[in-house]
Amino acid sequence: KQEMLQKKSAVLVDGVILNGPIMDSKAGEKFVEEACKIIMEEIVQKADDVTEKVCEWQAPEKLKQILDLEMRDTGECHQKILQLCRDVIKYSVKTNHPRFFNQLYAGIDYYSLVARFITEALNPSVYTYEVSPVFLLVEEAVIKKMIEFIGWEEGDGIFNPGGSVSNMYAMNLARYKFCPEIKEKGLSGLPRLVLFTSEECHYSMKKAASFLGIGTENVYFVKTDERGKMIPEELEKQVQRARKEGSAPFLVCATAGTTVLGAFDPLDKIADICENHGLWLHVDASWGGSALISRKHRRLLHGIHRADSVAWNPHKMLLAGIQCCALLVKDNSGLLKKCYSAEAAYLFQQDKFYDVSYDTGDKSIQCSRRPDAFKFWLMWKALGTTGLEERVNRALALARYLVEEIKKREGFQLLLEPEYANVCFWYIPPSLRKMEDGPEFWQKLHQVAPIIKERMMKKGSMMLGYQPHWGKVNFFRQVVISPQVSREDMDFLLDEIELLAKDL
Repeated sequence: KQEMLQKKSAVLVDGVILNGPIMDSKAGEKFVEEACKIIMEEIVQKADDVTEKVCEWQAPEKLKQILDLEMRDTGECHQKILQLCRDVIKYSVKTNHPRFFNQLYAGIDYYSLVARFITEALNPSVYTYEVSPVFLLVEEAVIKKMIEFIGWEEGDGIFNPGGSVSNMYAMNLARYKFCPEIKEKGLSGLPRLVLFTSEECHYSMKKAASFLGIGTENVYFVKTDERGKMIPEELEKQVQRARKEGSAPFLVCATAGTTVLGAFDPLDKIADICENHGLWLHVDASWGGSALISRKHRRLLHGIHRADSVAWNPHKMLLAGIQCCALLVKDNSGLLKKCYSAEAAYLFQQDKFYDVSYDTGDKSIQCSRRPDAFKFWLMWKALGTTGLEERVNRALALARYLVEEIKKREGFQLLLEPEYANVCFWYIPPSLRKMEDGPEFWQKLHQVAPIIKERMMKKGSMMLGYQPHWGKVNFFRQVVISPQVSREDMDFLLDEIELLAKDL
């Protein structure tokens, strides 16, 4: 009867009936319910099960066939889509597995996960208070707390998609501070701008220089010591060199927790040089920033309070969930907004009925922006600072345990004593242990890590990264992050490498 009534009163525009919704809400709700059950059973409940595979390896062409990637004119039935959901989970890498050691993020935090469920369902965009009141206030609270841990009395900040973007923000902000006219006039007429960073910096520094029109040739890489730390005396030489060349130095980027070795640059000494030469000091603490939460380990970042800007990614050591990255700025005069504001009248009207200072979106390079601070906030509320501190302390204690075990085992050799959660080592298989140290030995050892990596991937037992680095042949870089990781997992890692390489 209802359908008949609707047909009688149907409104047609361009042949389209506009009466009632086009979606079947009940069917959609049922699908969401069933899909969430799959997520619980196949991801959440298996997150700490070491008997599960880290990955179900398939070659690209085979995986294309399994997933049936073709998009068609007609939609698939719900059961087919649910099966696709299962397949996506089955053939994806389980980064929440206790034996996923491949990147600078790992594990699962249940509070952060729920926060992501909430924000995905609400689908907010964080630019004005009227459309995102809760999440703007949450971001403000989180930024304020992070600023306290850096040691600033006041400051500003913005969450953005990744540490690479944070570094780009900082580079552009430092340039704007150096020559504000660039915002309107562009690059023409500017002197040759030069910035300085260490040989061990994140590759995003080169990308940012390229993207911003500074040019990769104007990134001066400063020598590091044997532990991967920037040498302040070499920085001073590079600054003097740039001045003699007639260039305009404007920025130094120090690193707190380098990607490969986990090194922390001497921030206090670098800050002295920046003060002497009037340079903006940015600290890329995307990886190492979370050590600030630990009273025991925050000494690694001694001097960070002297920085002008800091990049810090809680989605790494603290498990806030990708992506959760903040750029924090000491300047509290509205520099971020001055640099990035475009004053869009359809978003940032000044005659609104509330305090428009809460419309913070104009200090972002994005328009639509995810509420990434919320997952960090909900997790922080649940665990407290002491809970987050425990995560950092445990991760570094497990790294220390692994180092001591490596020293005890024949065939394992450390590159260096780590100061953070990066443990870098070679595995020397039985056939190479009596071989003389020389070019042939290192050439053969270079081939070992890739073979072991292939075997562990195809077996699905664990994931561990490797790389060559500054003349050193391929070695493993093991990173401890997840609080689900135990001493037994450290032992397993070493046992598994020996097992996978016993015939090499």
